[in-house]
Order: sequence, then C-alpha cells, then structure tokens
Amino acid sequence: MRWILLLLSAVVPPAFAQTYTGPRPAKPDLPYIRHADHLVPTEAVMAKEEKKRNEALYTIEGAVSSARTPLVLPVFVLLADKLNPDSLGLYRLETKGGRREVEVGRSNAAIPLEVRNLGGKLYSIETDDALDPGEYALSPQGTDQVFCFQVF
Repeated sequence: MRWILLLLSAVVPPAFAQTYTGPRPAKPDLPYIRHADHLVPTEAVMAKEEKKRNEALYTIEGAVSSARTPLVLPVFVLLADKLNPDSLGLYRLETKGGRREVEVGRSNAAIPLEVRNLGGKLYSIETDDALDPGEYALSPQGTDQVFCFQVF
C-alpha cells in the first residue's frame, strides 16, 4: 500500500503542474476568444451611458460585433497588464435601432464568469452557462470600456 501512495505522490503533482501551451494574445488588456489553435480579438469600444429609471443604459454603436464565434461556451484568453480579469462582467446585449444596448442594474445581472490564472499575467475566462446566439460584452466594473463579441 505504501508503494502505491509513493507512486501516486510522484505522478500526481506533475499532472497538476502542466502549463498553458496554447496561443498567446498579441496585445495586453484585450480579451481574445480561443478558437482551437488561434485567437480572435474581441471588439474593444467605449459604451455611452444614459440614465433610464433607476438603472443605467449603456449603448454601443453598430448592430453587430465584428468579433464572432460559433462557440456557446467561449473561452477567453487575456494577457493582463492594467486590466484586472476578476473585475470583468459578461452581459447580454439587445440590438435596437441599429445599436447594441444593455440596462445594468437590479433587473439585469452579469453572467457569472470563472477566471483562472494560466501562469504569470495570462488568464483564462469562461462561463459555465451556455450562451444563446446573440450579442455579448465583457466589461470591467466601473468603466465604460466594453469588449464585444457575437455568438452565432
């Protein structure tokens, strides 16, 4: 029995110590959607804030994002410099009148994300919930910066 435990203790730690060997982001502080062996940059834009009732309405020009993925469980890779990956929220956008918008407040909470450190300043960001086809945005808390993408 002891030799089995000794053997397992020698094999198990290296399995957990594996490092990320996938594609790396070209630019820091820009989430990329991982598509097998290449990365698709999200559309980085500034949202405009408008007050609506007791909630904030954020609008983004254009009806659709230039960043597209067929993956309903997208995985994002981020090389963090100034951007804190734990501050990101994921929001579903609605397309109205040729623009994308989202109301942020009590009635529209962010979709939960899981952030994992891949080593150094490299992070993986993903959701456990499958995303329906449509427009989405990752946004750091407290800013108007958004990183848009479309699930089709």
